Amino acid sequence: MSELYLSLHSHSEEAVWLLVRGDQLWLKDGALPVGDKAMLPSFEPEGPLVKVGTWEGRTAWLLEWPDRNAEPDFGEFSGLRPLLAPGQEALFQLAGRGIQLANFFRTHRYCGQCGARMRVVQEEIATHCDLCQHRCYPRLSPSMIVAVKKGRQLLLGSSPRHKNGMYSTLAGFTEPGESMEETVRREVMEEVGLRVHNIRYICSQNWPFPHSMMVGFIAEFESGDICIDPVELTDARWFDIDALPLIPPAGTIARTLIDHAIAEIQAG
Repeated sequence: MSELYLSLHSHSEEAVWLLVRGDQLWLKDGALPVGDKAMLPSFEPEGPLVKVGTWEGRTAWLLEWPDRNAEPDFGEFSGLRPLLAPGQEALFQLAGRGIQLANFFRTHRYCGQCGARMRVVQEEIATHCDLCQHRCYPRLSPSMIVAVKKGRQLLLGSSPRHKNGMYSTLAGFTEPGESMEETVRREVMEEVGLRVHNIRYICSQNWPFPHSMMVGFIAEFESGDICIDPVELTDARWFDIDALPLIPPAGTIARTLIDHAIAEIQAG
């Protein structure tokens, strides 16, 4: 095997372990496990270790928990959000990469073109069908996320996915043939019935829920009255920057855009 892949049985060095079950990671004492393989719970791996990066000088290895219904003998599986904390953005992205790659290997065991069994390519992260030569790479789904300004106000919406009454910026996936700016205009119109202009790129964030590339913008209100799409949103309003509701935590691209927009308004 190349350095991208390794057998757990032959592994002896200390590492960061990304043990994945579905969209969850195994945590020990609330943190990603760091050490040799003896610190992992007992299980029989179905596939090879996959190198996903490094953390504090140690290699980070991905491996899949073989039985979704079985619980480990110690530690616990958890979603990624507990790792989303200020100052831990790099660790969150590493863990998210592990979740996304596990999802890729799990959903590409068979060829989508001819149905034959796929094999893991050793020289890169991919799967390959030897029967029809179809090769697959990990999927990324581009999507826009936008903070819309109107004077001293920001447009924020709440969706069924948001907990505790949180409000956030609008977001949506790019459709075939669209530019990112066109996605911004379409999604804002579809979700709240507003036209926007002066769309400016700010930043991006890989968002592993499950495999999004969030491209962040700030835009300005042009015209229209709020008319929400009830499938996407439960509420949407203009909020004065001095009277904001509960908003996303630091470390999220939504919060970065909100903070950036507030700074622009205050400076203007």
